[in-house]
Amino acid sequence: MYKKKLDDDIRCPLEYGLSVFGGKWNSRVICVLANLGTLRYSEIKKEMGNITDAILTITLKNLLTAGIVKRKSYNEFPLKVEYSLTEKGTSVVPILQNICKWSNAFYKEADELTMSHCKKCDYHQN
Repeated sequence: MYKKKLDDDIRCPLEYGLSVFGGKWNSRVICVLANLGTLRYSEIKKEMGNITDAILTITLKNLLTAGIVKRKSYNEFPLKVEYSLTEKGTSVVPILQNICKWSNAFYKEADELTMSHCKKCDYHQN
């Protein structure tokens, strides 16, 4: 298993926050789970669109480690696993919505490229 040579050098709370919900995929997974609730891996992947299995797996593991997402396994065959936001994960949603509101004022993208859960965001406007 890969182990970093150096630990993250986080010196302020903002850096911690950005490390948890920043980046391309973390915030997208959080928003999908916030919008649609508890989902299986394949359902998350379908909603994400162009994410690879490797990246989705890493993203979910990182969000699990950070306490943003929880994983529930069912003792049945075939194996059933569901992912949902924790209380900590749910608390991030208003922050992401505010970032979306701010971004909407300065960045306009083609509507056909907008992810389905973004179209439902309270702050998404054309």
